[in-house]
Amino acid sequence: MEIKRRHVWKSYDWHGNDGLQNLNYCPACGTKCEQAFQGGRDRPVCPACGFVYYKNPYPGVVVIIQDRDKILLGKRAEGSFQSGKWCLPGGFIEYDEDFLTSAIREVKEETNLEIEIQSILNVSSIFHSPELHTLVVTLVARVVEGVPRPGDDLDELRWFSYNDRLPEMAFPADEYVLENYDGLKRISLPVNTSITSEQGVEQKIT
Repeated sequence: MEIKRRHVWKSYDWHGNDGLQNLNYCPACGTKCEQAFQGGRDRPVCPACGFVYYKNPYPGVVVIIQDRDKILLGKRAEGSFQSGKWCLPGGFIEYDEDFLTSAIREVKEETNLEIEIQSILNVSSIFHSPELHTLVVTLVARVVEGVPRPGDDLDELRWFSYNDRLPEMAFPADEYVLENYDGLKRISLPVNTSITSEQGVEQKIT
């Protein structure tokens, strides 16, 4: 069966929302910002120090952790976004990380597992809400060592068979890649882990 990749997900009509409506003061010096045409559109610009505010989506990673015919899902903790629903382990990429290092760190924080990244399955733009737009890389990994233990934004972990009916998922993009995993895996991209910031990985997951 032919798999058509899907790359855009939305919970509202994001068109026209540049995310800049509520920025009034310069984060660099505190001066009230003015609107000026920069980079093809109007943006908040500081008349005192020249700071230009560019609002960008937040980059993130999620990881399909495989163990033979099973994958690991986490239940989102009380108080977290979409609490009580299930998701793939993952999170936001820190400014000083590459995306592979971020995936290894996030999985360690949320599951207590050390993993080896194997491939890139999909990349998606996700428009969660007017306040939150993300660009998410979906990766496939295997467990190197560790015993599953929930942490960070998750309060429960469970292995699911590929044949199991999925629980209520927090994010439609996660649900899509799991339901189409076999087809997406055939056209996934390998990763070169030799280019990751190994020192950063050691500092963050040991």
